[in-house]
Amino acid sequence: MEEILFDEILHEIFTRLPSSPSSSLPTFESVPLVSKRWLHLYRASKTSMSLRINPHDSSVITLLPSILHNHPSLSSLCFVFHPKTPILFPSVAESSFNDRLISIVSSSCSNLRKLCFLVNPLSPSSLLPLSTSLSLTSLSLKLLGPVSFHWVASFPSLKDLSVDVSSRKLFTFLNRSNPNPDVVELGLESVSLTGIQSDDTGVTWLWKRCRKLKKLSLKSCGTVGETEFFGLCLKNLEEIELKTCRSIADVVLLKVSEICESLNSLLIYDGGNKDGLVHFVNNSRCNDTLKTLDLRLPMDLMDEHLVSLAANFKSLFTLRLTSCYLVTGHGLKVLALSFSSSLEELSLRSCDAVERETGLLATLGQHLGKLRKLELSFNEWLYDKEVVSMLASCSGLVELDLRGCKNLTGSVLVSLNKSCVKLRSLDIASCRLIQADEVEVFVIKSQRLKKIVVEENKITEATMKWASSKLIEVVALDSDGSW
Repeated sequence: MEEILFDEILHEIFTRLPSSPSSSLPTFESVPLVSKRWLHLYRASKTSMSLRINPHDSSVITLLPSILHNHPSLSSLCFVFHPKTPILFPSVAESSFNDRLISIVSSSCSNLRKLCFLVNPLSPSSLLPLSTSLSLTSLSLKLLGPVSFHWVASFPSLKDLSVDVSSRKLFTFLNRSNPNPDVVELGLESVSLTGIQSDDTGVTWLWKRCRKLKKLSLKSCGTVGETEFFGLCLKNLEEIELKTCRSIADVVLLKVSEICESLNSLLIYDGGNKDGLVHFVNNSRCNDTLKTLDLRLPMDLMDEHLVSLAANFKSLFTLRLTSCYLVTGHGLKVLALSFSSSLEELSLRSCDAVERETGLLATLGQHLGKLRKLELSFNEWLYDKEVVSMLASCSGLVELDLRGCKNLTGSVLVSLNKSCVKLRSLDIASCRLIQADEVEVFVIKSQRLKKIVVEENKITEATMKWASSKLIEVVALDSDGSW
């Protein structure tokens, strides 16, 4: 009885340990495996696992069954391409490898709910064993194009789907027809598609059957299929992401502005459309619901967009702007004045206006007294005076990111301890003029700090001692700013 109870207690401890390697607490992976018994309990407790796979190594097929057998509680499994594996064109041999790997997973992981397979492009026929043996709720994979989505109907429990169309077919796979042609509605709530092109006509089939979609992400896509059917899936949409989708950005924004009434988050990176963005801002039906706006549009975002945004949206909670070179201080000031009562998170990453216009940050700080999170990273020509003047008005900050601001000195740290006593997280990696002794004094004097990110050569023994005593997590980076 005591041994069983002891095992159960250990099992519970293992499952409750944090999995993040950046945690200041002992992590799940760092538990010392002092005996076979501990090893057995450790494996039995593990619910998530990621494996790097070389599809040209036959031993993978031999070893995988025993690995999965020793981890009976897995609910999340991810296969990723080993970085040293040579990238080759899809072949019949790779198709056979995929089929065998999927077959092993389907027969060995009865509790699996989330599968990520990013080794080789799959064919729909390879997925059939999974649909008959597992009740997957999340599936992330690469497919050969032109892509068909009929197979999705075989996964009735699926809520989250991510598909990367990584290559076009160079040979023919067995592609079975839709196993359930009468399906009316899929249960998908999140869809992420990468690389969809004009010959991927099957995407229209997907839109016709996605009425519960809450999040949509499109990356490097050249089409959305038939526009009228694309609009069918947008009614309940809450989040949308467009990355490098210049050719379809205007179509997507037009449909979103017409249909979406509950959108709360919009992200557009590297490929917008000036007219499409203006139309969305001026004609959107989600004026009262949009809370987060994240834009990285170096040549497509201008002051007129920001002024219209300020006039039409009143409750923005988070604003992130990256490399928006055509935006000036005027547009940012109009935004700050309009969102003074709601904005809690502001990111101006690599923003020319911040570096060019003296006093801009001070003005923004005076208007945005409710800010809790602020990012000014990679503004290399930003100086102490500008940052200190803004911090004086932002006493409620809990997170601050100054990574890559190469001309800031330790004076900013002194100001932080005076003005921002609620600060819990600080990133000053690659701030080359900040010295190790200044970091040490900051950590000693900080009142609520829980995390600091800085280069390893700026962390003294005394800094680590004080950080440990105050339960502050120290994330040490190499001198070049890498993990």
